[in-house]
Amino acid sequence: MKKIMKRNYKILLLLILLAFASCSFTTKTFADPDKDKLLVQVITYVLQQGHFDPIIMDDAFSEELFKDFIESMDPAKHYFYESDIEDFKKFETNIDDQLKVFDITFFNVTYNRLIERIEEVKTTYKEVLSEPFDYSEDESFNTDYEKVGYVRNKKEMKERWRQEMKFSTLSNYDDLYTEEKNAKEKDSSYVMKSEQEIEKEAREATLKYMEIYFNDVIDDLKREDYFEVYINTIVGEFDPHTYYLAPKSKEDFDTRMSGKLEGIGARLQKRMDYIKIVELISGGPAWRSNELEVEDVILKVKQEHEEFPVNIVGMPINDAIKYIKGPKGTKVTLTIKKVDGTTKEVTLIRDIIQFDETYAKASLVEKDNMKFGIIDLPSFYLDMNNYKKLNAALDVKKEIEHLKAEGMQGLVLDLRDNGGGSLPAVVDMAGLFLENGPIVQVRSTGEPKQVLEDRDRSISWDGPLVILVNELSASASEIMSAAMQDYKRAIIIGSNQTYGKGTVQNVIDLNGWVRNNTNGDLGALALTTQKYYRINGGSVQLEGVKSDVVVPGKFSFIDVGEKDKENALPWDEIDAAKYTTWSNYFDFDAAIKNSKNRMNNNHQLNLIEENAKWVKSKIDEKSVSLNYDKYKAKVALNKKESERFDDINNYKTNLTFESPLYEKELFAKDTTDLKEKRERWHESLSQDVYVEEALNVLEDLKKSYNIKKVATIKN
Repeated sequence: MKKIMKRNYKILLLLILLAFASCSFTTKTFADPDKDKLLVQVITYVLQQGHFDPIIMDDAFSEELFKDFIESMDPAKHYFYESDIEDFKKFETNIDDQLKVFDITFFNVTYNRLIERIEEVKTTYKEVLSEPFDYSEDESFNTDYEKVGYVRNKKEMKERWRQEMKFSTLSNYDDLYTEEKNAKEKDSSYVMKSEQEIEKEAREATLKYMEIYFNDVIDDLKREDYFEVYINTIVGEFDPHTYYLAPKSKEDFDTRMSGKLEGIGARLQKRMDYIKIVELISGGPAWRSNELEVEDVILKVKQEHEEFPVNIVGMPINDAIKYIKGPKGTKVTLTIKKVDGTTKEVTLIRDIIQFDETYAKASLVEKDNMKFGIIDLPSFYLDMNNYKKLNAALDVKKEIEHLKAEGMQGLVLDLRDNGGGSLPAVVDMAGLFLENGPIVQVRSTGEPKQVLEDRDRSISWDGPLVILVNELSASASEIMSAAMQDYKRAIIIGSNQTYGKGTVQNVIDLNGWVRNNTNGDLGALALTTQKYYRINGGSVQLEGVKSDVVVPGKFSFIDVGEKDKENALPWDEIDAAKYTTWSNYFDFDAAIKNSKNRMNNNHQLNLIEENAKWVKSKIDEKSVSLNYDKYKAKVALNKKESERFDDINNYKTNLTFESPLYEKELFAKDTTDLKEKRERWHESLSQDVYVEEALNVLEDLKKSYNIKKVATIKN
């Protein structure tokens, strides 16, 4: 649900190839003096002609679009009344008819009503916050907005805002009350503020950031921002990875592509009303802090010279990012909610984010007199304009050569959290481990399939290979893992399945469709134009790549994959390509069996699985007590329960990781903290149970290779 909230995720995580797929539809030009109508005209045409699986824009489409757009405009049901929804229902089955004639009446009516309701709410929340909250009262707040109906009148609307504001103020009240208690414990002569004084201060803090939110965020939104929501809801009905980039969003997208960013170094995603961290950029302030993790929720943002933080819950992601990012050297304090329900404040100093830390990096480790290498690859990057300078495949090849020069006997390729990237890059990379042959199959609607092959007969690494994946390994990561699995070239260790994104997108500049455009920049459309398939004919769409050795992870019970997305394209299969499995002396079956036995009896992994189940139970809790004593008891219980999982972070192996010699030589003349970044990475590797098991598997493969080779020679 709430598809526009998911669009930003598609922008922040580069899972697409920008210049691979070509659209098969015929060029057509448009002209209309009304920019909004022109945009609808161009986009609906491109969708119908170019999308891999275009849907019929009929009454069923209209009903779904109606529901999703209303939810996108008012996800927490803070503004619209039941009567508003009834009024809007006259459009429920004819939005498709409007779109066919480029009519935007439905949008105009809902937009105008929303603006009217927002003005009313500005008075409502102030009235609510002018009256004291009684935290001794036994009541609860339901955060599952999908299960909550629309209010019927102003009295119910005020009550909804009363509960919302009480919920928002509760954490302020707790912070202030705790500060007073701590001050009293440190100094027995300190006179604590009364509960009434603390309650008033807490409400005033909430009022302050609510005024900032409405004055600086809501009032700053223009009609075109809401229209972008409408357009994105339309295109989102086709599939989760088709999305509209308005001119400003496209500018931000291009900025991210250039790597010229200042901020905290975290990729963010809007989920429901919350801004979540979905990736930490290695070397960035958030990563260096060691206090933030993927799946942490950012509740509030406080600038260094401001007295009160801004509550960003419910805020559009682009507006939230404005508060979070900022110039190098400035401080920002984030109020974070951890997955276990606990909250903490983290202060960061913004910096220039160096995207070279998202490139391939390698390390060596010695185990039982064997030397193994590990290459971490965060994405399958490729600069189409400078193929030889910025290319994940070339970088991995160089790292392999450095590792081989130092005696590497087995390799781990870490694709965990790798969201994908370029198709040419992954085809080239797969070729580093194979003599030649097909890597992936690609199909466009109504077109014969294409088989993308590695035609370079050279092999960079022909020794034991293990690939690490998890639920966030997607797109190109899945192509790589699937190809290595189908060729029986590598053993895949990780989650039950990878993300399950089996589609290819093409970013289309919409301005090229308009003759003599005087309406200004129309932006771009990321359009799903193709599906890709394994060389065995199966798709990874929805199903992902199944690991040979399944190990539990922190996302094991959380809905993060393609199968959990609305409007995801279905799984299917095509004919297999012609390929020959890898011929070697490695005993994969024995290595997989040994690994599974070790994993079943691994205390660390059992603890990780218990923690993942516990986190899922916390996520599923939708009711929050507004009684302070019960709230504090719940916080204390969560903290106590979470303590039994502390050993997860305290896990140590007896392994020591080092940089290759060429990198050590760079440390002496380094000005980018490269040595510190590598030391931090090596430390994390020495605490990583998955890497430890990957090395065990490499050791088994290496031993089986020697035994089988000797046996073969004797025979």
